[in-house]
Amino acid sequence: MDILIEGLTKAYGPQKAVNDISFEVRTGEIVGFLGPNGAGKTTTMKMITQFIAPDAGQITIGGKSVSAHNLRASIGYLPENNPLYEDMPVIDYLEFCGQLQGITRQHLQQRVREMIVMCGLNEEKHKKIGELSKGYRQRVGLAQAMIHDPAILILDEPTTGLDPNQRVEIRELIKRLGMHKSVILSTHILPEVEATCDRILIINKGQIVANGTPETLRAQASGKSILLVDIEGAPRSQVEQTLRLMPGITGVGLSADHKLLEIECTESRQTAISIYKLCVSKDWILLQLSPVETRLEDIFRNVTMN
Repeated sequence: MDILIEGLTKAYGPQKAVNDISFEVRTGEIVGFLGPNGAGKTTTMKMITQFIAPDAGQITIGGKSVSAHNLRASIGYLPENNPLYEDMPVIDYLEFCGQLQGITRQHLQQRVREMIVMCGLNEEKHKKIGELSKGYRQRVGLAQAMIHDPAILILDEPTTGLDPNQRVEIRELIKRLGMHKSVILSTHILPEVEATCDRILIINKGQIVANGTPETLRAQASGKSILLVDIEGAPRSQVEQTLRLMPGITGVGLSADHKLLEIECTESRQTAISIYKLCVSKDWILLQLSPVETRLEDIFRNVTMN
C-alpha cells in the first residue's frame, strides 16, 4: 500500500514544524527517515498515522485521503516513547492490542503466537511488562505494531535499547516485512539505516533536504572521490609531487593515521587506472589502492548543519 505525501505542513504557533514537504513510499520499500532532534520527523509520522491533523497538504494511503477516511487499521505504529501497560503480562497485552485492532476471536490466539515467535518473546510471554528489560519492552512494542498485519509500518527508533545481536535480529525482521509492506524507519543509528533501508529521506528544520538511495546521496554529496594509496620505490615527497601533476587529481595529502596518501580526484576509476600505469612505468611498488566511500554520517552533517 503506497503512501503519497504532498505539500504537508504543520505549525505550532509561529514555528513551522513541517514545512511543505512531499515524498512517496512505495509498497515493498523501506525508507529511512532521518533528521536532527526537532527537525519534524515525529510530527510527520504522527500526521501519517492520523494522531494529529496537518494544517495544509495531502496524505494519501492506498489511493485514499486520510482527511476523508479512517485508515488507522492499515497502519502499525511504534512510537519513540513506547507506551506499554506495565502491569499486564506480555501475552495478555498482545491479546488486548489485537482486540483493539478488531482481530476476530478465532484468529486472535494464532496471531498472538505468531508475534511472540517473530519478536523473540517466547520466554518472556508470561512476565509482566514492567519486569522486562528495555530491549524486551521494545520487542513488545514491535509486536503490538504488527499484531493486525498492517500494510504500512511506521517505526520510530525500533532498535533502541537492543544489544547488537538483537539489533541484527530486528533488522532482518524489518527487511523481511519490508518485502511486502511500506515501511518508514526513523532512527539515529546511521549504520542501521544503511543496512536496512532502500532509500533515505533527511529532514531538517521542517523541510526535506535529501532524498535518495545511499549510493545516490554519496554521489550528490561531493562530486569528488577519495583514494587511499600506498606506494614504495621512491621518497614520499617525490610520489606526492608526481601525483599532484596528474590530470583528474585535485589534491594529495596524508590519511588520518599518516600511513597512506589520500588522493582527492574527480573520477576514481580512471584515476586508479592512471596511478597503476604510473607505478608500472616508474617501477614503483603499488601496495594499496582503495576508494573511500563518503560516510552517511558526513552526508547527514553536510545537509543539516547549515
